[in-house]
Amino acid sequence: MKNNIRFLRRSSEYDLSQEELALALGTTRDRISAIENGSVPGGKLMLKICTFFNRDIREIFFEDDVVCTTQEHKKKRQKTRVKKATRSAV
Repeated sequence: MKNNIRFLRRSSEYDLSQEELALALGTTRDRISAIENGSVPGGKLMLKICTFFNRDIREIFFEDDVVCTTQEHKKKRQKTRVKKATRSAV
């Protein structure tokens, strides 16, 4: 599972080391490193991370194919709405 933890942790808003983030979350630096490299955290730790960064879980943790599928689905819906609106205007 991919995530944005490294980006958030290094952002100017937080500017934290792995050790500092681990201490804030009550876990180890090794665990933070593993998560940043694709390991999936447990549910409680995942919620702690989202709460700490004040972000929705979908903004932090994601799968590429799920994100792409969702975006493609939205584009198809928008095209359908445009076609329907065009037909009803005629």
